[in-house]
Amino acid sequence: MIKSAVFFLSLLVGVTASAQFRDGGWQDLNDSEVVKAMKEQVGYLSSAALEGRKAGSEGERAAAEYVSEVLLSYGVDVISGDGGEVFGIRQENGDTLESRNVIGFIPGYDPEMRDKYIVIGARLDNLGTSTVTVDGESRQKIFYGANGNASGLTLLMQLARKLSTNSVLLKRSVLLVAFGSSVDLCAGSWYFLNRSFPDVENIDAMVNLDMLGTPSNGFYAYTASNVDLNSLITGLSGSLQPVQPRIVAVEPVNSDHRMFYDKEIPSVFFTTGMYPGYNTDKDTAWTLEYEGMERVLEYIYNFTLELVNGAAPDFREADESGRRFRDSADIVPYSECDVKPAFLGSSDPSAFLTKWVYVYLRYPEEAVENGIQGRVLVNFVLDEKGKVHDVRVVRGVNELLDAEAVRVVSASPNWRPARVRGEKVKCEISMYIEFKLEKR
Repeated sequence: MIKSAVFFLSLLVGVTASAQFRDGGWQDLNDSEVVKAMKEQVGYLSSAALEGRKAGSEGERAAAEYVSEVLLSYGVDVISGDGGEVFGIRQENGDTLESRNVIGFIPGYDPEMRDKYIVIGARLDNLGTSTVTVDGESRQKIFYGANGNASGLTLLMQLARKLSTNSVLLKRSVLLVAFGSSVDLCAGSWYFLNRSFPDVENIDAMVNLDMLGTPSNGFYAYTASNVDLNSLITGLSGSLQPVQPRIVAVEPVNSDHRMFYDKEIPSVFFTTGMYPGYNTDKDTAWTLEYEGMERVLEYIYNFTLELVNGAAPDFREADESGRRFRDSADIVPYSECDVKPAFLGSSDPSAFLTKWVYVYLRYPEEAVENGIQGRVLVNFVLDEKGKVHDVRVVRGVNELLDAEAVRVVSASPNWRPARVRGEKVKCEISMYIEFKLEKR
């Protein structure tokens, strides 16, 4: 009996020694440093002390100060002051509600591109408190921060850390913005674009992070069917990534990206969708999937690098003269095809590269002599007969490599066409073609 008790105690010690209670929740000692940081940041942003971070509240002000401190600790310049950039919102009763934006800045290194910007945003505020009826009685309920985009804010801060650490890789400058008063009015993003930031015309794209804590429910990208952003996402799908987003045609929820659409700035909204306990009495702060969030973070970081360093995406498609062209309403993105197109019997797009592109690709001699190499992202359409059309470079390296990429793709034999609900459809595909020189 004594041996059994000792054995049970040793098992208990073995179990509890692998975790500790910290910052509002249990943390596994085997967590990566990124996961530990995310748990700590979500723990604070979702704490009852912030009273739900409602716009104009002391909780929102404290959250703004916290985000500013974290960005500074990661080596990011904060250009909005310690407590954020304050702006006023006139309410129906005539009072003015004060909210705030937190703005971090990482300068680009390229002399020709550093005055262009990519904005990465996340919602600072939450719903705050609300009156709910429980067992016939009215009670005040706090909507906790994990349900109110503490996950998006945390990924914004972790993305800032990675970008700041690797700032030598950034051609464009990056603005990291926690938008205040976002829930009801998107007021913070409106104020940023219309009153605060003076170089809006130099913003090339926006990335919005909202509700990113439950990747097991799916990981989604909404681009308002922007061709260039869709091409970038599908192009990345051809490389090894920890997770892949599904491009969706229906907007998951209203958020700050809409204000950028109004300014005709290409924008992508990354989300994992509403949490199970959103806007309910259930606090799901510690049901967030941190390992999944870490994988999502890695993907968004890789996506951001491509966006920061590549050609500026167009808000609308245009030809060389600037004229809008090609009605894409009947073209189905590759990811949305029920039956994917196939090349020489294989539905894996990499088969096209190995069986055709790299077999018939001719490396331009001038590019070889000058040591020019890199990856060219091309976009093309397969019609209902599997013929290749509309080959164009989305992200180029050099005109010599770009032209060869277009040539070899345009010369492709017919594919087996894609299908949706049994019907043959036009399909749009994007992929990277790599030009790599070997040292001898």
